[in-house]
Amino acid sequence: ALRRSVREATITIPGAPLALAARLIEREGFEAAYLSGAALSAGVFGVPDIGIVSLDQLVEQTRVMVAATSLPLIVDADTGFGGPDAVAECVRKLEEAGAAAIQLEDQRWPKRCGHLPGKELIDTPEMAEKLSAARAACRDPDTVIIGRSDARGVTDLDDCLARLAAYREAGADWLFPEGLTSRDEFARVGREFGSDDGPPLLANMTEFGKSPLISVTDLADMGFAAVLFPVTLLRLAMKAMEVGLGILADEGTQESLLDLMQTRQELYDLLDYDPAQPEAHLKDHRLS
Repeated sequence: ALRRSVREATITIPGAPLALAARLIEREGFEAAYLSGAALSAGVFGVPDIGIVSLDQLVEQTRVMVAATSLPLIVDADTGFGGPDAVAECVRKLEEAGAAAIQLEDQRWPKRCGHLPGKELIDTPEMAEKLSAARAACRDPDTVIIGRSDARGVTDLDDCLARLAAYREAGADWLFPEGLTSRDEFARVGREFGSDDGPPLLANMTEFGKSPLISVTDLADMGFAAVLFPVTLLRLAMKAMEVGLGILADEGTQESLLDLMQTRQELYDLLDYDPAQPEAHLKDHRLS
């Protein structure tokens, strides 16, 4: 489904900071959801995105997200938790957990947010070997391996483009240039790789970073097949909670906030839950 969707049109992929958000993403008609490393680290564990979350924790969260919806889930696996053998294990576990696509990046561990300074890169052949191991580890040929390069924020765009070409040859199905700094740079990447017979290109429209915020329509015109909004929902939710806590502290009641809340019935509708028939829900949705 994920491969088919990007052949038909450029798709918008919101990040799901929790399983309930994944259900909302599906209900609103998006074609895929994203399990962001940054949103997982901050939203679930309350830690920065520097490689603290373990593979087992990532696998468990993948299972939770996949169980919540029928959408294809793209999973941010950071650096793959080690060398080629570790990457192969990572891919096998995430694929078994239900990931439709697995994203790997060329930073040196411990990694940093792709829009922050101070990143370090592994050599291109080393990353190519990791991507080749990832592709070989896939039991399902439809599983998408995404090769991300952070070179733009460390060396330059030319190095980023050269790395993406090498990652394509190594077996990456999609290419992800991180941290581009202008519309012209997005357009140049699109010219290099965005042909109909080229690998699908993934753009990251994260807020407050190095990249300009470009519309999905414009990115489609530039040759990108998919656009990530990895932390948008988490940032919206956290700001709403901050405002709500302030009003609760000042007023001593949540009454003025009721119109901004999801109602009990809206929550039950999203969960496909009928309180009058709890046994049916237990039968259909029992978690493993």
